[in-house]
Amino acid sequence: MSEALPTFGDVLAAAARIAPHARATAVLRARSLDALAGCKLAFKAEHLQRAGAFKFRGACNAVWSLPDAVAARGVVTHSSGNHGGALALAAAIRGIPCHVVVPADAVRTKLAGIARRGAVLHRCATGIAAREAACAEVQAASGATLVHPYSDPLVIAGQGTAALELLAETGGLDTLVVPVGGGGLAAGTALTLAARAPGCRLLLAEPSGAADTRASFERGERVTDVVPDTLCDGLRGTLGAPGLRHAPRTRCRGDHRR
Repeated sequence: MSEALPTFGDVLAAAARIAPHARATAVLRARSLDALAGCKLAFKAEHLQRAGAFKFRGACNAVWSLPDAVAARGVVTHSSGNHGGALALAAAIRGIPCHVVVPADAVRTKLAGIARRGAVLHRCATGIAAREAACAEVQAASGATLVHPYSDPLVIAGQGTAALELLAETGGLDTLVVPVGGGGLAAGTALTLAARAPGCRLLLAEPSGAADTRASFERGERVTDVVPDTLCDGLRGTLGAPGLRHAPRTRCRGDHRR
């Protein structure tokens, strides 16, 4: 996996590559919420994306970027649920093997969704270190290509297509709020905003019980020793290096809830 950050050109290429497979999800509005907030709100309905989350964008872009000979050996990742399900679906569409390393505390319904899409599940202990180590073992044994859930440049570029669609639909935004766990969506969104809406402020939201991103930005280096205490299982990962490298363009806020 390349350590280089993708460019906005990669986001545009991803938009074209995933167009036959991903959904251009709706932008939802509610006058009652506008009245409560004192501003106009727009919600990108990525829960209506294939596999149920924005993760399909990045996974699809990564899978369909592989040359045929490489793709034939399959793909591998680690995930607590959403990325694993998205990669399993993208791999199934292309007709290639998929391996997903899952932690012991993963949500059962998400594991069932991954398995239902044809992926091989590999169990490991909780924690990012255990997931990365198990993933490396599966990759070495299978010859599959690693599609990291948030540090892969192709995944980041794919996630950036959500903001691309949102800007096109709304005509522009003053502020865009993005949830942050590993930082793939945040990094892809930052790329899109820098190119298409440089005046738009990007706010990253995370639970106060898993505020490693805020700690990382404050220290100027990745903080990886946070033990998450949150019900948001998709936000329990630590911030990836690409997400941190977009720090100058963002502000991070944590709420006071789990």
